[in-house]
Amino acid sequence: METAREAMDRLIADVPDYPQPGVVFKDITPLLADHTGFEAAVKALASAGRDEAGEVVVDKVIGMEARGFILAAPVALSLGAGFIPVRKPGKLPRECHVESYTLEYGNATLEMHKDAVSPGDRVLLVDDVLATGGTIAATRRLVESSGGVVVGAAVLMELGFLSGRDVFADLPCTALRVI
Repeated sequence: METAREAMDRLIADVPDYPQPGVVFKDITPLLADHTGFEAAVKALASAGRDEAGEVVVDKVIGMEARGFILAAPVALSLGAGFIPVRKPGKLPRECHVESYTLEYGNATLEMHKDAVSPGDRVLLVDDVLATGGTIAATRRLVESSGGVVVGAAVLMELGFLSGRDVFADLPCTALRVI
């Protein structure tokens, strides 16, 4: 069976100057469209929610808007855990915790329902790309504001040259590919 790394190398497309000049966007849609590649990536990401013996160590998996949803939901199913969406402002219908942060090319705000995470819940954060670390750090603060504990993060790709991991250095982070 093809590894997640092999599938990513084969299927993820570079799109220069998107969403703005100078940025090389990593298009994961070909990976998502390929059943074996997508399955390999989900299994690899889910490994971040297991201990060395293969036992699940998380209660919830959070996916950050928008591509994190696509990855986190099947990871949660794979782990037998609940899935929680973290969204842009105004997209969730009930009372929310709110966090604002800086992106690699702008500012953003994320929201999570106040009752999505219970005190003591162990949470895995899943996203497509780790860039400056702002999204993971902001989502971690959302979880902690509910009394949850983030046990780790898992991403398809890490833009190593941006040193985003430094923003949350004490948190284990699995990156399937470092660019």
